[in-house]
Amino acid sequence: MQSKKEENLFKKFVKKNYKNELEEVLENKFFGENAKSLLLEILYKIETAYKDYELVKKDAKTKEEYIENYITIIKQKCKTIKIVKPNSEQSKLLGNRTFTINKKRSEITCLPIARKLLYAISKLDKKEKIVNDKYYLLSNTLSNLINIGDCINTVEPLREFNGWSWTTVAREVESLEYNLIYQNILILIGQKFIEDWIKKGDSIIDYIEKFENQLSINYGEKRAKYIIKCLNELSVLMEIKVNPSIMNDIKKSKKELEKMLENFNNKQAYIEELTTKKNKLQNEILRIDTTINDRELLQNEYLKRNEKLSLDEKIFSIRVLIKIMIEEREKIYKEYEECNMLLKPQNFLIKKEETEKEYNILKLAFVKDLDSKIEEKIIYLQKLFLECLKIKIEMAESKQKITNLIYRYRYYCLLPFSLDTRIYEIKSIQNIIKTTGQLLIKKAINNKIIEKFANDEEVNYEIMKNIFRIRIISLEELSIKIYKDNGNFFMQFFDDKTSDQIIKLDLQDLNKNDLSVRLNKKIKLFM
Repeated sequence: MQSKKEENLFKKFVKKNYKNELEEVLENKFFGENAKSLLLEILYKIETAYKDYELVKKDAKTKEEYIENYITIIKQKCKTIKIVKPNSEQSKLLGNRTFTINKKRSEITCLPIARKLLYAISKLDKKEKIVNDKYYLLSNTLSNLINIGDCINTVEPLREFNGWSWTTVAREVESLEYNLIYQNILILIGQKFIEDWIKKGDSIIDYIEKFENQLSINYGEKRAKYIIKCLNELSVLMEIKVNPSIMNDIKKSKKELEKMLENFNNKQAYIEELTTKKNKLQNEILRIDTTINDRELLQNEYLKRNEKLSLDEKIFSIRVLIKIMIEEREKIYKEYEECNMLLKPQNFLIKKEETEKEYNILKLAFVKDLDSKIEEKIIYLQKLFLECLKIKIEMAESKQKITNLIYRYRYYCLLPFSLDTRIYEIKSIQNIIKTTGQLLIKKAINNKIIEKFANDEEVNYEIMKNIFRIRIISLEELSIKIYKDNGNFFMQFFDDKTSDQIIKLDLQDLNKNDLSVRLNKKIKLFM
């Protein structure tokens, strides 16, 4: 029998024909020809562009993982895909949207736009809730924050890479805010953690706690708490922006939390209420257990429930009723265990503190200028992110890790903050952008990874910062020439011997003696 190791080695050397694999899946689907054609077009573009995407991003699924996941979703989750022509009668049902999905029917309706169809496929695959129920309303808003960001990220290879260039058109990114927040999380915690969170996270497993613990290990407990708090706040503010009707749920949750805080402040009344609730839950668990194990009681329960249900909601067998009651018991038992936990003195203060935190976050939802508050919080998150990135740079020891950080930092700097502003252009974070870039350049030079272009550290940074502002895909193939023309110094980039870009160096007092490289000579960036 072939071992797992041998099997993986075999897969590595045998190239799969994904086009044939997708065509086989589509043969068993009742999609229109235009839908099948668009799905195959997406596959072709991904196969062509993904190598460049992996190189630029550095932390991404392998091409094989990405494509296999794409085909699996189509095979298992997509029952119907309808491609509708713009301005047709069918397209009117979309309203101002480019696509709609119906998860119950496993159905997508979409305009003939490849990146929108890919986004819809990714969204169809997502679980609605990947955050523990104990976070109340935040369970929904944080789930949406991660899920929306991941959908945008999934479309990125198709949206920004075409097999020979890397281009970001800000207006084509579904949400600049969600994307930036997601990319912050991705760089801080890694692709594998987020992938596990999206696949395995639910209302029971507490991935927020796992996330905070990992952040604490990597960047310190204080920073971890600030990041989690900021993400909580942004998840609520962003949800209000895209879904204003959620304010009704926020008002309801705020009242519930106010009541809980009143109870916490009257400890004796709180304990008595909790004890009463625990006893009621215990009695209900006993009733369910007794009913399930008594044929006559079970029959009576079956008749009693069906009397209250409409025809399309009726329970069709005793076996189905047992399954329903077992699920109800599990939910009740979970509440019962929570009561037991809260009755322990050491947990009382913890729960009170958590409730106060969530209440303060929901209060933030009533801000007057929503867009300004979102921008303020996102800027604050960037400062936290860059502090953490400095720690990653300081901890990096191998040449490979430092090289990967150069790519990731370059990718981050070029992320769009608004339609006409990239991260490195944000005025309020210029100082920390500079100190982070200086730290990374110094680390790379000291480890003999990249060339030093000037002897003075400040001058060297003013030259080298430009490598974080160009979209040449492979930095290892990048050569740089510095030359002087009409009294000004210029920096010219070459990608595989082809001139790509020229930047004027804003160094008024620079002279050739300040440089540690010869003028008019092409120098490889990487040693």
